[in-house]
Amino acid sequence: MDSRLSAILSDAAGGHRISEADALRLFTTRDRDVWKIAAAADEKREKVAGNAVTYVRNQNINVTNLCVNACGFCGFSKKPGDEGIYFHDKPVIEEKARLAKSRGVTEICTVSGLHPAFTAQSYFDVYRWISEAAPGVHLHAGNPMEVAYAARKSGMTTKEVLSQMKAAGLNSMCGTAAEILVDTVREKICPQKISTEEWMRIIREAHHLGIPTTATIMYGHCESEKDRVRHLALLRQIQDETLGFTEFVPLSFIHMNTPIFRNGEARAGATGREDTLMVAVARLFLDNFKNIQVSWVKEGIKMAQLGLLAGANDLGGTMFEESISKGAGATNTDFLDPAEMQRVAEDLGRTLCRRTTLYRRV
Repeated sequence: MDSRLSAILSDAAGGHRISEADALRLFTTRDRDVWKIAAAADEKREKVAGNAVTYVRNQNINVTNLCVNACGFCGFSKKPGDEGIYFHDKPVIEEKARLAKSRGVTEICTVSGLHPAFTAQSYFDVYRWISEAAPGVHLHAGNPMEVAYAARKSGMTTKEVLSQMKAAGLNSMCGTAAEILVDTVREKICPQKISTEEWMRIIREAHHLGIPTTATIMYGHCESEKDRVRHLALLRQIQDETLGFTEFVPLSFIHMNTPIFRNGEARAGATGREDTLMVAVARLFLDNFKNIQVSWVKEGIKMAQLGLLAGANDLGGTMFEESISKGAGATNTDFLDPAEMQRVAEDLGRTLCRRTTLYRRV
């Protein structure tokens, strides 16, 4: 291990904030020093978050897969005339919410396509239907893109939309639609989505209104290591200001059914080295985040377990009825039995603990 890498890991272990240049050095490691970075991140995880491996019992409800956007990384959305379009009405949504409550979930999560007919009221209605059909279940829903779309369709400000979403039952918001918070990359993979600046503004508005959010990154397509660092730096900046992020969730690009991969504009997803470093570097760089989740949906349970050795402390949710990653080509995404989570955690000598969306123990 060279002296610079040793100094970076020593600084992080000592509680000092590492720089963007330091993070870039870590991301570009390609030899056995990857394991030393992972070990340093795992030690940091133990200090910050303890030895529990947490999870939430949750269920997804995707209202529609019809979407006005055409993101190059998406294999989920449909256009008018495509086969397999769905758009769930009130009775179906209420039935799904009641089913979720009967399964003992503490969280219902919903993010959907941007339906051409949606207005802000559409979102308010859906959130109210779910909240009334599953009282007491935490509603984790929407994202900055959906907030911006609702505001634009209804002539409202995004802050007004967020306030009324909260009144309709929204408890926390998904920090998705972030992808890579570098506009030159966004222009390639999601040109119709909101800009980096607008994403950040809406996240800040949510936090100031008392709506906590997750933070995400979608990596492994056509971004550089430098782009990943810039993304993490923006998340750290927001967290310094608001402390509104509950967790960081790295989302490894699922490539198989996506336009940018089929067109030769993206590579075939991140490697195992990159997946490991994403978790580890995030743990060392995001010094104001307690919780880092590893996605078994994106990476599979074996890579997810390795992520728990590289700085992650959370396995996400049980995820009944996942469809977005499945649409992009991922397999075995619908449900992970907590018994399997327990097997994975105990194999590492750690304890599995069930949590709420806001990381309170159940």
